Amino acid sequence: MKTTAASSSSSLTCQTKIAVVIFQLLLCFSVEAHSHSRSHSQRDRIVRLPGQPGVGFQQYSGYVTLDAKKQRALFYYFAEAETDPHSKPLVLWLNGGPGCSSLGVGAFSENGPFRPSGEVLVKNEYSWNRARDNLVFLQKWFTKFPQFTNRSLFITGESYAGHYVPQLAELMLEFNKEEKLFNLKGIALGNPVLEFATDFNSRADFIWSHGLISDSTYKMFTSVCNYSRYVSEYYRGSVSSVCSKVMNQVSKETSRFVDKYDVTLDVCISSVFAQCQVLSPQQVAETIDVCVEDETVNYLNRQDVQKALHARLVGVHRWAVCSNVLDYELLDVEIPTITIVGKLIKAGVPVLVYSGDQDSVIPLTGSRTLVHELAEKLALNTTVPYRVWFEGQQVGGWTQVYGNMLAFATIRGASHEAPFSQPERSLVLFKSFLEGRPLPEEF
Repeated sequence: MKTTAASSSSSLTCQTKIAVVIFQLLLCFSVEAHSHSRSHSQRDRIVRLPGQPGVGFQQYSGYVTLDAKKQRALFYYFAEAETDPHSKPLVLWLNGGPGCSSLGVGAFSENGPFRPSGEVLVKNEYSWNRARDNLVFLQKWFTKFPQFTNRSLFITGESYAGHYVPQLAELMLEFNKEEKLFNLKGIALGNPVLEFATDFNSRADFIWSHGLISDSTYKMFTSVCNYSRYVSEYYRGSVSSVCSKVMNQVSKETSRFVDKYDVTLDVCISSVFAQCQVLSPQQVAETIDVCVEDETVNYLNRQDVQKALHARLVGVHRWAVCSNVLDYELLDVEIPTITIVGKLIKAGVPVLVYSGDQDSVIPLTGSRTLVHELAEKLALNTTVPYRVWFEGQQVGGWTQVYGNMLAFATIRGASHEAPFSQPERSLVLFKSFLEGRPLPEEF
């Protein structure tokens, strides 16, 4: 997570280095497009995942070596577009954490083509590879995949990806000054961390307005010790007694039986500590597995699944949704990336910031404030006034657009991981973003 791209390797922070690694991965595919793409494709092609239903598109997964001597590589999972993949854009999806898996969280719990259900996989009817794009999920600690030289590229992600997606986009623009390698068409950021204090401190208003804490606790949470101060102290290993007291009270009142990633949803009682998501029929028309994260962990730890994915465990004995193997500099969270977003817009890269509106981790109010302030700073006029948008005959959320380059949108009833909790509405939003058209304003 960085505010600006560093001019030399010595000044790179840990999170910018992660962005450089991802960039090198994409560069590798571009350079090797003609000479190695066929052999790489055959080597990485997935014949069939265990328990997978029949599909008409190809899948690939495997590794790209970044440092052979140090045995460093990145792992990816790639799903072709359902129709005419060779003419469709490439979309890279990154999950947050930092250190959480774009494979396990993104591909198998959110917007990929399948979701685990017991011993088998079921088809995700709202997978983003149905939105006329080729979809790449990049695991943060392994990778390699087919080529798309000069193909339109979109970079998307959520949460902590609000740091490394803008960084990666900025690095691509820097490299394009020397040689046009990437046709970057836009970035989309879901419930992103863009500015530490604004994003984190909006949590108090959100949970208070939803009735999760009392008036007196809200007062303490906004005056005695706010959330950004607590996190800053926690990462430095020196939590003050006053902040400890405030946070203990906040935790007591909010209860461990409320999912902070979606405060309106029930929890899976047997998996409270794993924060397994549960959705009620009133909120989502389609039936969604109440413990898809748990099932994903079980599925991806099967030896037959790892073999089909051409995957191997590195540095761990069991695959987990989020990894502490990665050496992240946690205090980089305090460095804002909203400034990079501004640079991208100035360079002509469209940006969409969207929020699941039931998330208390990175609430919509902070994101909306940051987007509006950035629009004012860039002197962008409002081109689409704040209004509802529709998915089918229901309100899908609200949106506002500035200068046809910067857009903010909410997804109604969605969690921190919006494609998981509101898959159909998320797909409508994503398709509009890819096609560069306004969100539906009527049904």
